[in-house]
Amino acid sequence: MNLILQGLNTDRPTIERIAGMADTQRVVPIAAHAFRCEGVRYTDALKERIDAECLAAKLDYAFVEPGRKLSDFKLVTMDMDSTLITIECIDEIADMQGLKPQVAEITEAAMRGEIEFCESLTRRVALLKGLDASALQRVYDERLALSPGAENMLGAVKAAGLKTLLVSGGFTFFTDRIKTRLGMDYTHSNELEIVDGKLTGRVLGGIVDGDEKKNTVERVCAELGISPKQSIVMGDGANDLKMMRVAGMSVAFRAKPVVRAQADVALNFVGLDGILALFD
Repeated sequence: MNLILQGLNTDRPTIERIAGMADTQRVVPIAAHAFRCEGVRYTDALKERIDAECLAAKLDYAFVEPGRKLSDFKLVTMDMDSTLITIECIDEIADMQGLKPQVAEITEAAMRGEIEFCESLTRRVALLKGLDASALQRVYDERLALSPGAENMLGAVKAAGLKTLLVSGGFTFFTDRIKTRLGMDYTHSNELEIVDGKLTGRVLGGIVDGDEKKNTVERVCAELGISPKQSIVMGDGANDLKMMRVAGMSVAFRAKPVVRAQADVALNFVGLDGILALFD
């Protein structure tokens, strides 16, 4: 087994110390701030120790099977809000109404798994009733930013022949624009109802919740003629867990504790392109 260690700032003594804890046979630099510790014997106890040490040192880690290549996968699926992008769009839309604290509180509770996603989205969208639809463009233009490493990661996965899917409990206004901007293959999200240029406080059709996210991953995999185990799924909130469980590799990005605990890989410090260090 290999242990991958990476961070925004790494020093060799810290890497060597953590590698020694894992009885590493060899430490190989694989990028500017990433190292592969080879010949590690994995145990749950070792993982617990490495987890604590890496958190203290602000390093990300992953135990991976040697020889695994990015091209072994065929699809990368990403959540949008707080994963592919740095913001929660609905919170920023609410800010245009002076309601960001109320909406953000519901958002956080949903991401922690304390409120069912459908209920939380219905409650949050209802608070937006009467807002001029031009606020959506303002959020996109003024506040939406890609997460660190997003474009580098997408460039690498496309070069390796993987398809890309953006599936979100957010809104089509944003996913459609990101799809065009980044050249993604598939998107699926919620559509806000707009009448006479104003938000009605409702969404059109069914809500894209955790079940629908999982179903979307499985549906796209079926269209591609692949198994969900040939997909990588990246997310940050509780509503991402179901689609993460069907994947061949699940990645928690700057995620809530409930998600980090269940993911194969957690990236707490490096960017989305941190997944690239996990493959030979």
